[in-house]
Amino acid sequence: MLNRRQALESVAALAAAGCGLPTWARGSDSPLPQVGSTLALPALSLLDGRPWTPELVQGKVLVVYWWASWCPFCAVQSPHIEALWRAQKARGLEVLALSVDKEAAAAVNYMKARGYSFPAGMLTPDVAKVLPKPDGLPVVVVVKVSGKRGKVLFAEAGEMFPADVEGLKKYL
Repeated sequence: MLNRRQALESVAALAAAGCGLPTWARGSDSPLPQVGSTLALPALSLLDGRPWTPELVQGKVLVVYWWASWCPFCAVQSPHIEALWRAQKARGLEVLALSVDKEAAAAVNYMKARGYSFPAGMLTPDVAKVLPKPDGLPVVVVVKVSGKRGKVLFAEAGEMFPADVEGLKKYL
């Protein structure tokens, strides 16, 4: 019979290996996409109720931004995503922010309280089937959209410096 320590070590070893555990229990969502690879882009509803489809951003550069209202690193980075969006949307830069919050109300209230206007939706299980969140938060992936897919131009997990967020405009 296993004692408590042995049982915990066994569970930890299984979790580390990802054996028999669902993805959400492994602490890992998906690896960061490689530059040059392609990502599928789902149709979804934005937090304000508008539909979002890949066709809306056809031929444009899209910043996909995974974030959460409870994430302190996202709190630092989100104002810079907003500034990039406002400064570059007239040039064709698009943003699709995907909140990983459990409740949509948390994301809606957070965005409203801070005056964010970038398009945002929820990372629902259906959206995650098509576009899973890479490991970490925040995550930024820049893609050039063609059809219902995007070719990855840039991918970064973790908080970016303000100048680096602003520098994403070079992909336009």
